[in-house]
Amino acid sequence: MRVFCVRGHKRKHILVTGGAGFLGSHLCERLLNAGHEVICVDNFFTGDRDNILAISGHPRFEFIRHDITLPIYLEVDEIYNLACPASPIHYQLDPVQTTKTSVHGAINMLGLAKRTGAKIFQASTSEVYGDPAMHPQQESYWGNVNPIGPRACYDEGKRCAETLFFDYNRQHKTRIRVARIFNTYGPRMHPNDGRVVSNFIVQALRGEPITLFGEGQQTRSFCYVDDLIEGFVKLMDAPDDVTGPINLGNPVEFTIQQLAELVIELTGAGSILVHKPLPQDDPRQRKPDITLAQQHLNWQPTIPLREGLGKTIAYFEGLLQRGEL
Repeated sequence: MRVFCVRGHKRKHILVTGGAGFLGSHLCERLLNAGHEVICVDNFFTGDRDNILAISGHPRFEFIRHDITLPIYLEVDEIYNLACPASPIHYQLDPVQTTKTSVHGAINMLGLAKRTGAKIFQASTSEVYGDPAMHPQQESYWGNVNPIGPRACYDEGKRCAETLFFDYNRQHKTRIRVARIFNTYGPRMHPNDGRVVSNFIVQALRGEPITLFGEGQQTRSFCYVDDLIEGFVKLMDAPDDVTGPINLGNPVEFTIQQLAELVIELTGAGSILVHKPLPQDDPRQRKPDITLAQQHLNWQPTIPLREGLGKTIAYFEGLLQRGEL
């Protein structure tokens, strides 16, 4: 491992795939602030150059435009594999490529980790639980996923990636970390990604009706991005026997209608609620059991939804003022 002492810490060479995306850009900043060398890889399918503009000139930051379905040859100490479109509107646009990104991308990144001896982190998802019959969802639950539905390219792609990670761990002793990410929100969310938080905020700021699918009684748990990134780093820094999968998310549960009403309140919008049919395979409830994260990582979210939404709304208001919304 190539490490240097930086203010009493070890400086590492860290690769972040999907590093120009919503989560990836926040992670790159967090790692730079900790004194590490960061290589950001992204093909800009859903990532945005603006997300990394503030750090693009940093002396310890390097950007490479690359698709991880193709091999890449680097020398690194740690890998955070975040590359994959994560919202239905994007991952269903090219479902075959979505599966390739999850599966071929995992194979390529695991191969890199095997060659270099790097620790590797997989950004998995709560979608591996599908429309869950267990509530809240524990990591021991195997899920209820439709393998041939329109969401399967993402759900099953991520499930297969987890399989690959644990097989590399068993077969090659690769040091793995697998996090199952629940709904996360915050600045730099894509305004047109179809996710519920960004949808509601954009509709409210434009004074448009807010769209609820079904009766709006399906539930989600919303984690602010800063809390989630702290969970990433704590999992990567955990002992090697803490492989995961570990749920990372906020266990405080809200109905979609409650979220819509809070967004209307915080934006001061006059938007009305409009109901549309539920999409196929849309989960009815989603809430993480974070007992393992609390026990092994000493981690739990600290930022309440009202506070996080205020910061997120301010970000989207800035986009609106600049004519980017």
